[in-house]
Amino acid sequence: MTFSLLDAIIVILYLGGIATFGVLIGGRQRSARDYFVSERPVPWWAICLTIVATETSALTFLSLPGVSYAGSMVFLQLAFGYILGRIAVAIFLIPRYFEGDISTAYALLERRFSPGVRRGASAVFMGTRLFADGVRLYTTAIPLALLIEGFGLFPDADPVSIYLISMSVLTVLTLVYVFYGGIRAVIWTDVVQWGIYILGAVISLVILFRLLPGSPFELLGKLAESGKLQIVRFLPDGGWAALLTEPYTLLAGLLGGTVLSMASHGTDQLIVQRVLAAGAPAPARKAMIMSGFVILFQFAAFLLVGALLSLYFDNSAYTSNEVFAAFILHELPPGLTGLIVAGILAAAMSTLSSSISALSSATMLDLIIPLRTSKLDDSRALRYSRTVSLFWAVVLLLTAVLFVQTPSTVVELALSIASYTYGGLLGLFFLSLLRRRLRSAAVTTGFFAGIVGNGLIILLTPLAWTWYTLSGSIITIVTALVTQHILQSVSSGKGEHS
Repeated sequence: MTFSLLDAIIVILYLGGIATFGVLIGGRQRSARDYFVSERPVPWWAICLTIVATETSALTFLSLPGVSYAGSMVFLQLAFGYILGRIAVAIFLIPRYFEGDISTAYALLERRFSPGVRRGASAVFMGTRLFADGVRLYTTAIPLALLIEGFGLFPDADPVSIYLISMSVLTVLTLVYVFYGGIRAVIWTDVVQWGIYILGAVISLVILFRLLPGSPFELLGKLAESGKLQIVRFLPDGGWAALLTEPYTLLAGLLGGTVLSMASHGTDQLIVQRVLAAGAPAPARKAMIMSGFVILFQFAAFLLVGALLSLYFDNSAYTSNEVFAAFILHELPPGLTGLIVAGILAAAMSTLSSSISALSSATMLDLIIPLRTSKLDDSRALRYSRTVSLFWAVVLLLTAVLFVQTPSTVVELALSIASYTYGGLLGLFFLSLLRRRLRSAAVTTGFFAGIVGNGLIILLTPLAWTWYTLSGSIITIVTALVTQHILQSVSSGKGEHS
């Protein structure tokens, strides 16, 4: 363990500093809308970086290197699909979000269909976000848990308790600036934290190239010979028969990644909340498209870290989830360890703050305020909003405990959870773009069928997780259109007999 007093000081200063910065930069909010959307437009480049920081999280920092450590860089194929998906979102969905007074992604569904469709979609978002970000919060606790174990701070504590302590510290500090600063605090702290964790990734690459024997070109050649630098895989090892069961092929990456990105960035309140903070379609579109290219760069950097770690740790006992955290805590010199741990925490807190804010905004703006019989004034709505933020912070923390000691690569686990319901949500938004107005009963039936049908596909078939969003979307759209046709036929039949 090389974590020194200097490292501890750096981490403590970061944690205290970012919470203080968030409270100060957030300013004073006057209403629930200002708290969740921001009445003052935010620059496009800040929106771009907060989108990237939100989706990056500690999963990218810690678990994504584990993907290439255990395999190769074929995960990068998804990033090309992500770019295409964001372009589609910028063209088709972002303009719709700035038509009228829309405060959440699901308000668009109410305007097109009914309040019930809006509330149903919002509830599904909450459930998905809860479990997907519970995985992310658990991942964040890995380096802190290793520190606690290494220093023997709680010698009698079991592993679950150590993880709970680690996650509690991060949750409380993140909640401070979300509670007082609202969405503006979340966005501007994301910008700062993006810079910190990117610096950590670059430093990790530099250190690995210096520690490993041979020049960078020789090391890259060695990785290429072993297949670690493979990016494109046209067909899986099982050939055409395994095309739908292998997640990392070119087709799965481009098509599956495009559809997944359309769902995550076009229908998820976590991202749409940031898009709305841009204040207008043009800067929102620019931020959305540019974020795809930034993500491509990030994925490449973190996957290269994992490939180099496969050379550094030969026959390691560390799992793919732990290997990068172990390298940081055991192999880096004092000072750098603290800086990179701060980078991990930066990635984690940016996603955690975004999750708390998005879940709270959906709860308040989609459920509580519309369902109240009496109108809330601005000050009471703001108090309610902060209370709901506190509630979701606690629930996220408790959910994260469920994933402690999970055996799978957690980045894939989180994406799998999200992909399960993204298909139904994306199907709803596709239906909202049709010129033909569908009945809410047909849309609700399609949405329900998409969620249930996708669940059965996941349970009963070997379909790879990269196809989950597409399969759910197809089921939702087809079922809704068929149901609409049946309802129209029944109505026509009744009309003829009357």
